[in-house]
Amino acid sequence: MSRSIEKLLQPKTHSQKHQLLKELGFTIPLAKECTDIIEVERFMQEIGKKRNDLPFMIDGIWVGVNDNEIYKKLGVVGKAPRGAIAWKFPAEEVTTKLLDIVVQVGRTGALTPVAILEPVQVAGSTVSRATLHNAKEIERKDVRIGDTVIVRKAGDIIPEVVKPLIELRPTKPRPTRSGFGVARFKMPKHCPTCWSDIKRVGELDFCVNRKCFTQTKRQIIHFVSKGAMDIDGLGPKIIEQLLNEGLIKDETDLFELTEGDLKPLERFADKSAENIIQSIENCKKVKLGRFIYALGIRHVGAIMADDIAKYFGEMSKFQNSSIDQLNEIYGMGDIVAKSIVDYFADEHNQSKVRKVLKSIKLENPHRREQKLAGKTFVITGGLESMTREQAEQKIRDLGGRASSSVSKETDFLVVGTDPGSKAEKAKKMGIDIIGEKEFSNML
Repeated sequence: MSRSIEKLLQPKTHSQKHQLLKELGFTIPLAKECTDIIEVERFMQEIGKKRNDLPFMIDGIWVGVNDNEIYKKLGVVGKAPRGAIAWKFPAEEVTTKLLDIVVQVGRTGALTPVAILEPVQVAGSTVSRATLHNAKEIERKDVRIGDTVIVRKAGDIIPEVVKPLIELRPTKPRPTRSGFGVARFKMPKHCPTCWSDIKRVGELDFCVNRKCFTQTKRQIIHFVSKGAMDIDGLGPKIIEQLLNEGLIKDETDLFELTEGDLKPLERFADKSAENIIQSIENCKKVKLGRFIYALGIRHVGAIMADDIAKYFGEMSKFQNSSIDQLNEIYGMGDIVAKSIVDYFADEHNQSKVRKVLKSIKLENPHRREQKLAGKTFVITGGLESMTREQAEQKIRDLGGRASSSVSKETDFLVVGTDPGSKAEKAKKMGIDIIGEKEFSNML
């Protein structure tokens, strides 16, 4: 094997990896080795000029340390590598007319104002709706119906109204949706779906009716979704028909459906009645984390639900948990913990959970002893027996917290090879400094 080929097959830099891929016949991205930040900025400007001519959409460039060994030593914080960063282009902004503001009801009962826009092209797609978040946000931005507004996609994905162009605001009153004046938005005093009262909590408005049709429908859609119970075939249309026909009142009734109930509704479904019933049967045995996510507790996403399942190990312990107990879970925080406690304090929610648990069997995760509960660890330098990410996961699995920076909350600093300045800082703060062997004995 020639030296040039041997060197190619053992790339020491990121640019050599690109060269290897090219030699193997892969299409490689536009890239450049830069010696300083000025060169990086110039390269980004060059790509910015070419982005509209590319056969695909991009929202920025990737900037990383070229030397593979240094990149590895820099490590990772959470899921973010220290040796790389994404530089985003400024979001494309366009102007359009705000025709109206309507209110949507979410699965938690939260009311969200949505801007109805004159259709406009933004970052490669036509946008005709954009979230306005809440009434306070509309007041802060002074957005009015009939305004000419600046619209962009947050992260090149979610349409949002940036601000109104006040200098273009008509002075005449706006009597109709197609009129030429403007009108201030007022949050309705009643739910637009069920006409129940609205309650304001912080900056958000909520429908107080737990049986609100739209709220119920959206919760069922979430409950059956792929990341939750994963009931294939129950799309929004058939769920709406099941509710309209009185075949279900909420998600707890799904497990009592028969093939005969669904047969007349097959025209609304993309699966046969038989297949839907089979999918319902299949999900009667479900992992605890998926079930917790399916409940639709505010602020609890799929990853947090999985962490909760691993921490408590069983549903009953989770249901009866306190804010202090929940805060022991890495990344939880008071807002999420309070949301969970409030959810289970509600008799309506308790009743739903009890009913569903009679129809399904939960697969509890293997729960290891939480012997690191309440302890915060920081790792510096490289470890020989495991990667930093593996070490941090082991800490979390045992109830501890893995942090990226030394602070007064740190209990242990784990020192590997080539440690950074964290060791000196920990020493000054009187934090326990341990080696890899001592750390491994604690696991």
